[in-house]
Order: sequence, then C-alpha cells, then structure tokens
Amino acid sequence: MELYVGDGLVFFATAANKLHLDSYYIGLVDIGGCNVKRMNSWLKQLTEAPGVSGYEQKVKDLLKSRLDGKAEVSYDRIGSIIFKKTGIGSEPKIMLASHMDEIGFMIKHITKEGFLKFTTLGGWWEQVMLGQRVTVFTAKGEFPGVIGSKPPHILSAEERKKMVEKKDMYIDIGAQDDQDARERFGVVPGDAAVPYSEFTIMGNEKMLMAKAWDNRVGCAIMAEVMERLNHIAHPNIVFGVGTVQEEVGLRGATTSASVINPDIGFAIDTCVAGDTPGVTSDQASSKLGKGVAISIFDASLIPHAKLRQFVTGLAEERKIPYQLEFTEGGGTDAGKIHLHDAGVPSLVLSIPTRYIHSHNSIIHWDDCQAATDLLVAVAETLDYAKYRELIE
Repeated sequence: MELYVGDGLVFFATAANKLHLDSYYIGLVDIGGCNVKRMNSWLKQLTEAPGVSGYEQKVKDLLKSRLDGKAEVSYDRIGSIIFKKTGIGSEPKIMLASHMDEIGFMIKHITKEGFLKFTTLGGWWEQVMLGQRVTVFTAKGEFPGVIGSKPPHILSAEERKKMVEKKDMYIDIGAQDDQDARERFGVVPGDAAVPYSEFTIMGNEKMLMAKAWDNRVGCAIMAEVMERLNHIAHPNIVFGVGTVQEEVGLRGATTSASVINPDIGFAIDTCVAGDTPGVTSDQASSKLGKGVAISIFDASLIPHAKLRQFVTGLAEERKIPYQLEFTEGGGTDAGKIHLHDAGVPSLVLSIPTRYIHSHNSIIHWDDCQAATDLLVAVAETLDYAKYRELIE
C-alpha cells in the first residue's frame, strides 16, 4: 500500500488504483484527522438510527440528507428510496441495493402487569437476546427497556439445560401495569422495539462495533459510491437504492426493481465472518480485513457467472483486495432482483461481519473501502458493449 495525496487529503490506495481515486473520496485518514471524525460521525448516525423492518424512515432521511443535490431521488410505494446518477451513457442500468432495515421487534401484547410481549422482525437466535437493552418507540416518545424471562434461580435443573424460547420472553420498560404502559408510555400493539447499542471504535481503530451493521454498512457504501460518481464519467446509469423489509422477505428489492427495471443488479450487504473460534473455513470462509467478499452462492441466488468473473477480474486488475464467500443459510436483495422481469444478472458484495444478527457486531474498515473502490470501478467500466457480452 502507498499513500495518495489529492486536494489536501491523504488516501490509502494501491499503485494501480490510485489514478482512479478522486479528490472527493472520504478515506481512512487525512492530514488533520478530520476525515476520520467525519466518516465515523456518519457511521455512528447510520448505525444508531432506529430502523427495524417496516420502520426505516429515519435511515431513509439520513440517506436523503447525505445525497441531497447529488442524485435524482424517487421512491417505490412501500418505503424504499432510489437515487439515480446518469452518466455519459444511458445503458446499462445498474442497481446497487442496500437494505435499510435492521432486525428488531414489534410489540404484540401488553400483559396486565405491564410487560410487553413481542414478535421478532427478522432472524433472531434466542441465545443472543436475553438481558439485552432495547428502545421502545411509541407515540409518546422513546423508552428504554430490557428483554427478560424467568431467572435461572427458579428454573429446574432440566429447564436450565434448555434454551429460553422467544415466546417466553418479554420487554420490561418499568411500567406498573397495562394501564400505565398505555397511558404514561403510550404503548400500543404495533410499536417497534429496536436493539440498543452505541457505535464504538475498538482498540484497533479499523475495527468498528455497532448494532445494525447488517445493513447500515451497505447503506454507507452505497452513499459513498453515489457521491464519488459525481466526479467520474461513467458510461451507464447507476441507481443506488435503500430498500425496505429485506430482513422479512426481500420485499423492498422486489418493488424497487419494478421501478428501475435494472439491467445489472448488485446487493451490498454483510456476511458471516469465518475468523472466530469454532468456525471452520467450510462453514464461513471470509475474514475481517481481507477485502470485500464476493458471493459464489447463497440460499436465494446463484450469482451470474460471467458477471462474477468480470468483477473479480476487475478487482485483480485494480489490485482491490477481495475474497470469495458462500452462505448456505440466508439470502440478500439480489435473490429478488435477479428474478425481475426476464432476469437480471446479479451479484452480492458483502462486508464480513462478526456476531451478525445480534446487538453488537464488528466489521473492518478496509473491507468497506475495498467494496467502495470495486463498485466505483464497475461503474467506470461496465458499458453497453460489456453488458451485451455478459448476457450473450
């Protein structure tokens, strides 16, 4: 790696790729350190914003504010936001989908004692839920709570061997009874409860811990790519999309693809990191800090082979670090995009993430930078002739 200096800013870049960087790029460091603070501030806003499936408005507002005046804005009819950047050519149309929603909870019932029974929004594993803080959002405000259940002290020896099921959990917001929960706190069935966790820079400053990296990191990358395209002559039209309700069925990808009618699709998401104790490389192959993860398979998509070869070849040409990954359980927005109309060649670019689908996940900034660089390179080079090569 070497340093590239442009317009008063210092960026990390490989020698082959530095000519393709523009002075607008928000890199890891700068001469005064302000860019680090600026990017971390943006990531803090994105990850700490509440946005469980079906309640993504605050995340959408952040993205709209960030890209205001830098791209045309439109919407689908269920909440997804679409940013359009027209280049020097009108084809192909490239869709970059990053879902805004995070996993969370919806209140379904208030017990007579004032505890809140909930249903999960997205895939939760009971083992990571108990004792965790949440924020309950009601018409009267935001209220802290904690997920509780019967304490182990009063369980039988046989009961203690079993995992507590979600149906036996509840959220405690400190209400005295059901009337108090409704009148003082304003709780009604349908209110959202969001995991509580603060954005944290770890001892290794490239390692970042927060809730909702799945998929606010994808939103951050999408926004960065769309900003950089304002300074690049790209031979296509690029649509950056903040989709809704991915965690409950890839729903916003379906509707926003109907608005765009894309020729090429990319999902920007997270994947399970395979670099923690007990995880073998045949279970999860990607590792933090080793580059953007390019999918070869997941439960919703077998990626388009020619498109994958084009993207990996471009990464090698530009010396952008990447790794191949597979996910045998779970899928991404690309699972719906590739089935749109007569079919859309699609690929998933992921950020390896430790402790995915929990209150606290960890990513590595270098992987984010690699994903951003690679998507910008794709936008620079994927013209109509190359598109025809891919589909013929």
